[in-house]
Amino acid sequence: MAKEVYALGEVPPLGEVPERMLASLIRPSRFGQPKDAFQVEEIPVPEVGPKQVLVYVMAAGTNYNNVWAALGQPVDVIGARMRRGATEEFHIGGSDASGIVWKIGSEVTNVKVGDEVVLSCGMWDENAPDIQAGADPITSLSNKIWGYEENWGSFAQYCLVDHYQCFPKPKQLSWEAAAAYMLVGATAYRMLAGWAPHTVQAGDPVLVWGGAGGLGTMAIQIVREMGGIPVAVVSGPERAEYCMQLGAKGVIDRREFNHWGRLPDLDDADAFGKWMTGARSFGAKFWEVLGERKNPKIVFEHPGEATIPTSIYLTDNAGMVVICAGTSGYNADVDLRYLWMRQKRLQGSHFANTAQCAAFNQLVADGRIDPCLSETYEFDQVGESHQALYENRHAPGNMAILVNATRRGMTTVS
Repeated sequence: MAKEVYALGEVPPLGEVPERMLASLIRPSRFGQPKDAFQVEEIPVPEVGPKQVLVYVMAAGTNYNNVWAALGQPVDVIGARMRRGATEEFHIGGSDASGIVWKIGSEVTNVKVGDEVVLSCGMWDENAPDIQAGADPITSLSNKIWGYEENWGSFAQYCLVDHYQCFPKPKQLSWEAAAAYMLVGATAYRMLAGWAPHTVQAGDPVLVWGGAGGLGTMAIQIVREMGGIPVAVVSGPERAEYCMQLGAKGVIDRREFNHWGRLPDLDDADAFGKWMTGARSFGAKFWEVLGERKNPKIVFEHPGEATIPTSIYLTDNAGMVVICAGTSGYNADVDLRYLWMRQKRLQGSHFANTAQCAAFNQLVADGRIDPCLSETYEFDQVGESHQALYENRHAPGNMAILVNATRRGMTTVS
């Protein structure tokens, strides 16, 4: 007879689904500091639909989207889902995972029970009118991020995904390393390889903001593998060394400059002159570390408000600034003179489609991209891992959380 709930690390018979599971979840009454917002509770295991897959979670990844979920800002994700008709008054976060396929819906054909998988976070309605008309699914109006906008994420013993979110787990990786890379890696891959003709070509200089972070570590390696020349922006010597080990040609310490933030009023000659001096000094530093007077063909952006003015200024003629976030703020200024007269491109980018996830996952499976796992937390430390991210006191690279894989470095279920 099946048990009602299993302890962490107590592996049920393959395919046996208990009635209940442990989950580290957020409730509206706990919105606030991540360390307090997440608590482990026992809840029912979700039902599996015809095109869905239930995954026994071995490890999960920590990403900034669930810092926002914990804070309840800028969006109350629980309230937003309930307004769309959801009934769960809780949020199970986690947009990265590695695990074992435990149950599949009646129409699922791409995976089978027992397969070891990594999961992507892009989720959409395959029958949405725009997708049926030929739109890239990740641009669909139905697109949501699993484990953030959609529920039943990876901070639980079982998670629920759509069939197209499953990809083969690289065999050489531990569960925790396999859980750490897909969200940031596939995001970076689309940014650098998905916006033709502005894709990285051999010899192209590329400026990577936040080089030692999750996105930046992936971007440096992708640029390297595509034959480009990555130059990373960092905030200290330890992070600089980390980027150099990943293949950066050089690094720029952003603390050496003070012109960050909103663009001054163009009519304020003194303020704009000071900003221009800072931007030009930053550009000169880029030339210095690159070793030649060439501007970046692509700028890999995600800070947003603090850096967009400099990125637009510095990008080469007919180059591209591609951005996937606004970690320093969303109200970014652009001097349109540089954008139109130098024929530059400012491109938004959001996660990745299925083909891009598969292509990036293959790079990892082939050993060409390292997940850059830096820290691993226990299941009862989900909140602490996000608190470290919130306070920017985490080590360079990516973080993971052990769920059913209760031993670090575990590669299989025995």
